[in-house]
Amino acid sequence: MKSLRELFRIGYGPSSSHTMGPRSAAEQYLQRHLEAKRFRVTLYGSLAATGKGHLTDEAVREVLGEERTEIVWHPEIVLPFHPNGMKFECLDADGHGQDAWTVYSVGGGALAEEGDGAKESPDVYEFNRLNDIMKWCEERGMDYWSYVEAREGREIWDFLREIWQAMKEAVERGIEHEGVLPGELNLQRKAPRYYIKALGYGKNLQSRGLVFAYALAVSEENAGGGQIVTAPTCGSCGVVPAVLYHIAKSRQVSETRILHALAVAGLVGNIAKTLASISGAEAGCQAEVGVACAMAAAAANYIFGGSLQSIEYAAEMGLEHHLGMTCDPICGLVQIPCIERNAHAAARALDANIYATFAEGIHHISYDKAVIVMGKTGRDLPSLYRETSEGGLAEEYHK
Repeated sequence: MKSLRELFRIGYGPSSSHTMGPRSAAEQYLQRHLEAKRFRVTLYGSLAATGKGHLTDEAVREVLGEERTEIVWHPEIVLPFHPNGMKFECLDADGHGQDAWTVYSVGGGALAEEGDGAKESPDVYEFNRLNDIMKWCEERGMDYWSYVEAREGREIWDFLREIWQAMKEAVERGIEHEGVLPGELNLQRKAPRYYIKALGYGKNLQSRGLVFAYALAVSEENAGGGQIVTAPTCGSCGVVPAVLYHIAKSRQVSETRILHALAVAGLVGNIAKTLASISGAEAGCQAEVGVACAMAAAAANYIFGGSLQSIEYAAEMGLEHHLGMTCDPICGLVQIPCIERNAHAAARALDANIYATFAEGIHHISYDKAVIVMGKTGRDLPSLYRETSEGGLAEEYHK
């Protein structure tokens, strides 16, 4: 299993798979062909189907050059390895392609080549199942975050501190950022209004309203192309920051405990990425918002003193109750239903934390099994429900 540095990435929205990944691929290709005069980039499958709404072409052209880059769209061609395929070529004077490179954006901003595995750092974790990690911790009387430190080194805390700072800044920018999001929906930002309204309610409603506002704030920053953290993706980037920011502000939790909670969340997300997927194009929204909910639920349960078992249960519950969720963004934009889903998943994460605490961690379905089921369910979903904007809400909107 890879480092948490490959899961949490600071970047610009609106999509980790459709914006951050292609941008990274373009940067890598450019470095290999600095002498090239013209480029052709062919986008396939889901990457082509919703690429314009996700600003894929703009991200690629920004790197390779607006005037010298030709974009070819093939939504009807799905390459076998992954739905988010793309091919980069240099063009000679006659327009013939040379030095073709086919690469895939596999979720969370990560890239992979068929047969070569993800182009990331080497594995640093020997376990990729939470039950195995739990056993390791139990044998040593340690917490999940201790396992992260043992494998990543103490320098991981400096990295997670940067991640937490970027998350906080995204929340704080978002709750002050009014206006309309880019795209044909003309969707007005809601976070500032939700935040102000929440302050006027009593404690219980205020708490829930603030969580909504914080999640909306980050998700709207993402939809507007602002800087966010993949947690585990851009489309689900509002869930973990909303939960952690709310707990930190309302309970005066120390930064150290927040960083430990981020490590716990990272483990949960990393397992889903390794055993199944965090790509909406591959497994639907369950792989994005569902995994984000699991991450946030586990982090919250740790902060409130949960046991190894109750943390695992909170994560399982956060994912289980999103199983089967489709990815059907209207107009291919990371706005409807994506933004609202982040707010509801943040609230559900806090509910999962409470439920798991009452249950004292006793349950029958492990998080690992829920992840495996999520992966199988995602593969069984028809492609029109996996980030192609061809079915579900995206289809009904245009009727």
